[in-house]
Amino acid sequence: MSSIVRLINKYRDIIPYAIFGVLTTIVNVITYWIAVHLFLLPVMAGTIFAWTIAVSFAYVTNRRWVFHSGAKGIKTIIAELVSFFICRLATGAVDWLCMFICVDILKYNDVIIKTAANILVIVLNYIASKLIIFKNSKDV
Repeated sequence: MSSIVRLINKYRDIIPYAIFGVLTTIVNVITYWIAVHLFLLPVMAGTIFAWTIAVSFAYVTNRRWVFHSGAKGIKTIIAELVSFFICRLATGAVDWLCMFICVDILKYNDVIIKTAANILVIVLNYIASKLIIFKNSKDV
């Protein structure tokens, strides 16, 4: 049993991050599909809208259940939030570029590309969260 406990402790950030990464991807893809296929927004508008909803969901879940942010006070929380959105904007550009090239130019299936792009974005977001955004977080 102790080896299982060691593994859980070693990957205590990665396990919930993977779970919430999957949920964030689901939020992103479903929001995108609704925006583009039901509300008939253009691909890029749907991508930006879905990104905004998914990043908001990701901030709340990452702050509380993944990196256990100990940030307190409005200035500290706003700084953390701004840092989170700036990093996500950078990785969002990866998502948008994938959609633009693969869907708008190459005409691949939009939902498949959206899902694949989000897998890459999840990995990049974990690295940014661990090394930049929540690097000074303390367990609550």
